[in-house]
Amino acid sequence: MRLRQPLAVTTYPSAERSEQPPVLLVHGFCSSARRAWLETGIVQALLDAGRTMLAPDLRGHGASPAPESAEEADAIASAQDLLAVVDAYDADRFDVLAYSLGARLVWELAESAPERIGRAVLGGMSPIEPFAAVDVAELRRAVRDEATPPADPLTGMIAGLIRAEGARADGLATCVEGLRGTPFAPKPWAGGTPPLFVVGTEDPMTRGAEDLVALAPGARLVAVAGDHHGVLVNRHFHGLAVQFLDR
Repeated sequence: MRLRQPLAVTTYPSAERSEQPPVLLVHGFCSSARRAWLETGIVQALLDAGRTMLAPDLRGHGASPAPESAEEADAIASAQDLLAVVDAYDADRFDVLAYSLGARLVWELAESAPERIGRAVLGGMSPIEPFAAVDVAELRRAVRDEATPPADPLTGMIAGLIRAEGARADGLATCVEGLRGTPFAPKPWAGGTPPLFVVGTEDPMTRGAEDLVALAPGARLVAVAGDHHGVLVNRHFHGLAVQFLDR
């Protein structure tokens, strides 16, 4: 069996010795750990709170290797990638801050390792699988040929996001194919602690998030100002995350 290449991971260690577990940061689609967490100020907010963070780039994103097949990028394999990150750090338990696609993958991760996840903040999470309606063949064609956009506006929008990533484009299209093959059909939250859900007041992608809250008895849903991308730079979101993850 061919060994999968590990994800690229940036570790942000706390300046002070702490008994608290590390925080696993999981970014969204067409993003990276640097863009989602460092450049938005979230890393600094958690460092100020004395937390150590593990910030991987998802497969096909940032500095991580591109998937060699759709199976390497499906939801199950992606969750195992994340578990390998905390295993490499030798962390028995960990907290999570995840956004958008990252939150969806953490839901899968909780199925695999429910006893290891402590507190979880899940931001920008859609209750449905947005990639399920994507025409992968049309997506790949549109990524390579911008002149003729797909008839389907969703496929066209995702093609535009992927094209903007330059050399990463083919790998990101493979990520979409893998995620489309394992569509999100949420079971009840398997983690031991009910998560905190955070959505943007102007984010249509999170409509119906109440359905997810219902699958995690005791969970809270909080809305903050911003669209899907604006939430990440909202200091209110940062404060909510730090407060909830603080034990």
